[in-house]
Amino acid sequence: MTTALTLLAVQQQEVPEDVGKGGPFGLLLIVVLLIAVLWLGRSMGKHLKKVPRSFDPADQVPDSPAELMVDVPVREPGAELLDTLRRAPLAIEPPRRPQDGDTRGGRPAAS
Repeated sequence: MTTALTLLAVQQQEVPEDVGKGGPFGLLLIVVLLIAVLWLGRSMGKHLKKVPRSFDPADQVPDSPAELMVDVPVREPGAELLDTLRRAPLAIEPPRRPQDGDTRGGRPAAS
């Protein structure tokens, strides 16, 4: 008798309509995303093979003899000296000697 009542109680329970419907859709979505990630990874690998090891111009070898004959721009006379002077630190003035009537000892006046 108790088994009959439990079977009757189980049959009377209603299952909501949306139970079990999200599983297949979720699985499909995960599989599609996995395929997209694998495809993007493969594409990125192909593109990375085309990238040079270094972007330094010294490491790049010219492709043709014409590229070896590239004209080097001619610098004006004294251009190297001017560049050196521009990069050099400014000179520091030596201490001034006290002059007649100077009470500050050669220091400039405060503004």
